[in-house]
Amino acid sequence: MSDYPVIHWNEDNVEKSARWHSETGTPPPKKVLIADDTITADAAYRLACEGNALLWRGDFQNARQLLQAMARRADEKPHKRKNKAVTSITEAFHLYRLAQSQRARILGMLLLPFEVEHRIPLRRAPDVSAACEEAYGSAREPYIASLRELQGIIGAYEWRKNGIEIPALNARIHPHYGVFAPTRSEYISLVIEATLPTIINAQSIAFDIGTGTGVLAAVLARRGVQRVIATDQDQRALDCAKENISRLGITAQVAVMQADLFPEGLASLIVCNPPWVPARPSSPLEHAVFDPDSRMLLGFLKGLASHLAPGGEGWLILSDLAEHLGLRTREELLAAIDGAGLIVANKSDVKPHHPRASDSTNLLYAARAAELTSLWRLKAKS
Repeated sequence: MSDYPVIHWNEDNVEKSARWHSETGTPPPKKVLIADDTITADAAYRLACEGNALLWRGDFQNARQLLQAMARRADEKPHKRKNKAVTSITEAFHLYRLAQSQRARILGMLLLPFEVEHRIPLRRAPDVSAACEEAYGSAREPYIASLRELQGIIGAYEWRKNGIEIPALNARIHPHYGVFAPTRSEYISLVIEATLPTIINAQSIAFDIGTGTGVLAAVLARRGVQRVIATDQDQRALDCAKENISRLGITAQVAVMQADLFPEGLASLIVCNPPWVPARPSSPLEHAVFDPDSRMLLGFLKGLASHLAPGGEGWLILSDLAEHLGLRTREELLAAIDGAGLIVANKSDVKPHHPRASDSTNLLYAARAAELTSLWRLKAKS
């Protein structure tokens, strides 16, 4: 943790400092004030909006309640503004992202002190050492982090402990902090239901590109593919996939390795579920959702034909949400497929079932309600 930046503040007329820790990539705040149980939610929210971080010295549970009150004010604020005419769904998307970023910045201003081994020296503070250890690693010196980030870490720790039930595996997948969790089961169902290429046999190899938790590699193994190579660039994802593959008892079938997209060699089946939205992530943890300039999608398409064994298939799992948001057109996607020397052999679609698809109050409801998730079966041009 010694490589992390330092945060400075004045407390009781004494200049103090500690390491600043943010997995979201947020820079250390420039101005830090001391706050405790006497501060009101209105005052805390106003100070945070003005760019002041609040280092908490009161009761931990009161800090939680204060953050909830600040969140209510952040959510109410847009409704009090005069309605601005939104000319397109694309503009609505960018306004939504901006509002979410501003909300995260404001709520991230409530800070907590941490001692060695991730102990929080506040009244009624819970033991969060196990959760922080998994997200941050060991802590041999004090540091400062936001309460909002800690809540995300605790939530991720519970996901990791409890896992997500995957009916096709008759088992649970346990996502690590910072690794995309397979909560949207529709894309998994597409891979389960698709007919395997006819050339798949006992000697066949499949690639799972950008494996994340390893869920799709595990599904392919359970479907009878004898050798699966799962790749990822992110070390968190690699550790997560290895743990899940080991937990499922399929290490003899699935190898996890670090690679920029493709490993060496050819495969009869290559599966990829890239980030679906071609927009810039606002933090490192959003790289599983946002793919700037469609870099991963286009990289997969451009390299696919040269890594397919004769008669093999590439399965691209992709939502059309970007098309409904005006961020990418179907014509651009088809042109990229054609330009990569590929043809579309087939396509199957499924309607998402997540709550936001039916929330008519959401700014992006029209796009989410029309969304389809598809499995594109791609082959190299003959």
